[in-house]
Amino acid sequence: MNKAAHPVVHILDDDDEVRDVLTAVVQAAGHVAVSYGRPSQFLEKLDHTLPGTLILDVRLPEMSGLELQRHLIRIGSILPVILITNHADIPMVVEAMREGAFDFLEKPVRHQDLIDRVNAALKKDAQNRESIRRHADIRSRFLTLSAREKEVLQLVVDGRANKVIALDLGLSERTVEVHRGNIMDKMGAHSLAHLVRMHMIIQSGVGNA
Repeated sequence: MNKAAHPVVHILDDDDEVRDVLTAVVQAAGHVAVSYGRPSQFLEKLDHTLPGTLILDVRLPEMSGLELQRHLIRIGSILPVILITNHADIPMVVEAMREGAFDFLEKPVRHQDLIDRVNAALKKDAQNRESIRRHADIRSRFLTLSAREKEVLQLVVDGRANKVIALDLGLSERTVEVHRGNIMDKMGAHSLAHLVRMHMIIQSGVGNA
C-alpha cells in the first residue's frame, strides 16, 4: 500500500451539473477529487492501493449504484461508499447499507453534510487500511516461526504452562522457555495477551492487534 498517497474522493454521477457541484465542494474542503460520469470510467481508473472514498449516485447508466457496490466487493475494493439518492430510491439504499455501504445522502445534498460524510469515510478508510497492513505484518512475522515454534505457540495460547508444554512435546522446560522467548521476539509481542490477540488475527484473518 502507498502510505504516502493522498486520499482521493471519487465522485460518480451521470448528471454533469451535480457532479461539478460535488467536485467543487469536495475540493474546497481541501480534498483531492476525481469525477466520473459512468461506472466503466471509474472502474478503468480504480487503483486499489490508493486510499479514499467513493461518492456514488444510486441511479447510473450501465449499472445501478447497488450493482457497482456489489462488483466492488467482489473485486476486493475496501473504499467506503457514500450513496447519494432521491427519496424514491430509499429502499435501494437500505439494501446497499445492509451490504456494507458506509453512508448515504439524500438529494439535494447539503454541502456541510457532504463534507462531514467524506471526512468520516476517509477516516474509516485509513483505519481499514491500517488494520490490513497490521494483519499482513503479523502474518509475515508468523511465517518466520519454525515448525516447532508454531507448535509451542499454539500450546501457549491454549493456556498451557511451560512444564506441560515440555511434557507434551518431549522437550526440556528450559528448551520451551527458549522457544517462547524466540516466539515473542519474532512476533514482536510485548505481552502474552498481545501474543494471544495476534494469534487470533492469524486464525481468523481479521481484526486488530
